[in-house]
Amino acid sequence: MFGHRKPDTDALAASISMAYLKNQLGEACEARSLGDINKETAYALKYFNVTEPKYLNDVKLQIRDIEYHKGFMVKHTDTIFNAYQIMLKEGLTGLPVVKDDGTLVGIITVKDLSYTFISETVRRLHSSYDNLLKVLKGEALVRYDNELEADILVAAYRSRTFIEKVKLHPEMALIVGDRHSIIEYAIESKVKLLIISGDCEIKPHYLRLAEENKVNIIRSSYDTFHITKLISLANYIFTMIRIYDPIKFEDMSYVSEVMELNPKNRHTNYPIVDKNNKCLGLLKTTDLADKKPKKVILVDHNEMAQSATGIEEAEIVEIIDHHNLGSITTTVPVDFRNMAVGSTNTIIYYLYQEKNIAIPKEIAGMMLSGILSDTLILSSPTATTRDKVAVDALSQIAEVDYHKYGMDLLKAGTSLKGMTKEDVLYNDFKVYTVNDKTFAVGQFFTMNFKDIERELDEYVKVLDDVYERENYELVVLYVTDFIKKGSYIIYNSASRPGLEAVYGIDNLDEGHFFEGCVSRKRHVVPLLMELFDN
Repeated sequence: MFGHRKPDTDALAASISMAYLKNQLGEACEARSLGDINKETAYALKYFNVTEPKYLNDVKLQIRDIEYHKGFMVKHTDTIFNAYQIMLKEGLTGLPVVKDDGTLVGIITVKDLSYTFISETVRRLHSSYDNLLKVLKGEALVRYDNELEADILVAAYRSRTFIEKVKLHPEMALIVGDRHSIIEYAIESKVKLLIISGDCEIKPHYLRLAEENKVNIIRSSYDTFHITKLISLANYIFTMIRIYDPIKFEDMSYVSEVMELNPKNRHTNYPIVDKNNKCLGLLKTTDLADKKPKKVILVDHNEMAQSATGIEEAEIVEIIDHHNLGSITTTVPVDFRNMAVGSTNTIIYYLYQEKNIAIPKEIAGMMLSGILSDTLILSSPTATTRDKVAVDALSQIAEVDYHKYGMDLLKAGTSLKGMTKEDVLYNDFKVYTVNDKTFAVGQFFTMNFKDIERELDEYVKVLDDVYERENYELVVLYVTDFIKKGSYIIYNSASRPGLEAVYGIDNLDEGHFFEGCVSRKRHVVPLLMELFDN
């Protein structure tokens, strides 16, 4: 739930009040702000002791919005066999490998497995006793070491030939069947590991001798051929990692970033991590089609240019606004409440009445602030009878004299103390698009234009810079004096001819005062839209 960029009091109060209403109706919703709040809004928040909504940078589609394979990974001490089984079961062609604490180590792929077992001959065992038991479906006969590193050897010769020709040593793992002379020879040679195939019997005194010589023995029901094939799959997965620094993405990364980089990388699997490099799962490029866009509610605007960055990637579910219909479009029907009133909070007040939801004092205070701000304490030509009804009701709930509170509220927003020229321009700044032409209108309320007039040339320079940098067709700032009920105009230099045509004034000076011009929505935007429409 959010209002427009460079939020004013009406937009922020609408976000807060509408989010509260939704939550009371059982619909989980959070208010957000698209920019820094101005002094007027800060005054209202402080007066009614309301927490400022969190900042929202954008609503672009992120990896966390994708149904990627969350939780799919293997520990670096897991077996190659188990990793292969997971990939086979889940139809994956890769798996992230992590440390015990979840930190990403690397990634393995089916291609890596193929390379290891087709292009290479695995002659080295590096695993644990428990891993071997699982992979070989073995029985523990003698256990001395938990960690096992050894050269793999199969007793393939005749017993006499093997004993005479093969030199055994303590860094060997020997696979053998019911060949007792070789078993005895291996134990006496203190090999690291003896694997007995085919569930063959082993004499008790060999077991005692193995314990004395610290020889590990495992018995498996598999035959020698199958054990030879499986034993290498019992190795730790980290022994076959070929990519230790894989291309990865944080779950907060934008999907557009993946789409942009993927044609260059040409990968099909990417580990997904958090900001601390803890692995969260695996993203397959085919997962990108299974997305869940952010669901958003727009208040106090329905223009693409005024909304959050990435709004085209979000799912708009509702709009509440009091402006003219803008450029926002949706792919499906949505709830859209648009009324010709002076404030979005007036609309929301009537929504509370329709839903029969009580309005708390602090929410009433924020809604009241939004209406008083947008209607200049009901003096703006945009103010309606409905606004007056809402103000009377909300001021009673908020326990304030709306005339006095409204003056204090507007005065709080007129102070130039600590503000730069850019701050003044962007204090209440909206962007509009007509026929592919984009223009921007800022509005600032003050009771002392002289402070701005003294630095008028510098304000014009700021507007010229924004005009060039953002490639706008026009940038204009209306400095509104709500006591005099009019506005002073400051505009970028190149826009002078167009504005002279709009207002029918020759030699329109910077700082010209337009009596009765107080509403951007009523007195400014329609004129400028007509300019660009023609």
